[in-house]
Amino acid sequence: MIAQAAPATPPTTVPPAPRKAARRRRKPNLFRTLSRVLIMLIVIVQVYPLAWLFLTSLRTEQDFATGDPFALPSSLTWENYARAFETGDLGRNILNSFIVTMGANILIVLFGMMAAYAIQVLGFRLSKLVRGLFLIGIIVPVQIALVPLFIDYSAVNLLDTYQSMIIPLAGFSLPMSVYLFSSFFEYIPRETYEAASLDGAGPYRIFGLITLPLSLNTVVTVVLVNSIFIWNDFIFANTFVLSEDLKTIPLGLQNYIGAMGKVDWTATFAAVCVTITPLLLVFLVLNKAMIQGLESGATKG
Repeated sequence: MIAQAAPATPPTTVPPAPRKAARRRRKPNLFRTLSRVLIMLIVIVQVYPLAWLFLTSLRTEQDFATGDPFALPSSLTWENYARAFETGDLGRNILNSFIVTMGANILIVLFGMMAAYAIQVLGFRLSKLVRGLFLIGIIVPVQIALVPLFIDYSAVNLLDTYQSMIIPLAGFSLPMSVYLFSSFFEYIPRETYEAASLDGAGPYRIFGLITLPLSLNTVVTVVLVNSIFIWNDFIFANTFVLSEDLKTIPLGLQNYIGAMGKVDWTATFAAVCVTITPLLLVFLVLNKAMIQGLESGATKG
């Protein structure tokens, strides 16, 4: 007897995807496109002033004075850069700004890390209160310290010195630096410090061998954030510097203002291009480290 074959099952058909799913797929693409357009607009807004500044620094003085300031230059010249160094002591100004920036950053990183290490890692009674006092320092305006500092510097003969600029710049930058370092230290596991303590390491050894190497990205972030404020500082330098030899870049740019308020604009733009180049190069080289430093604890509250 021959067994009857089982009836063949019809092939299963996959129902077509609903239109809602297709619409859901289109939304991320639309969002991505809008995000790219927004990023391009932000980049244009940020890059255009730098491009205009560089192109204007290459225009002739007559072309800038008689033509449209926002038009493309009809002819290019490098004489503005030569005149920028001849009109003012630009090299000396850059050197002074570099010394002040480096000196202030050394104090900021050293004292900021030590304070954050004591507050966040070692811990002590009222450590949260001390951290709160540091954070209050962020909202304190620098102008309130000008007169008292001027009187004190006059009493101890610190006027017209590098220290007169470095000390207040470092002091007013410490609150934000302590906040960034202490926020990053929260991400370091406590077991790491406990294991080092069991191995016989003291607080200074732990700070130098564990905390400092792990904080390099945060150090870069703190240095770059504060360098913008220090490099462009005008108020402290204008208050405490009296001689031409110690003038920084913001003060040196005043030399391009001639008699009766006449300004050599093309030479001024050339000088500005020279002075902002170091900061731009540093940011281009260390921007990844800065982003990693912000992501690894600088934004944690």
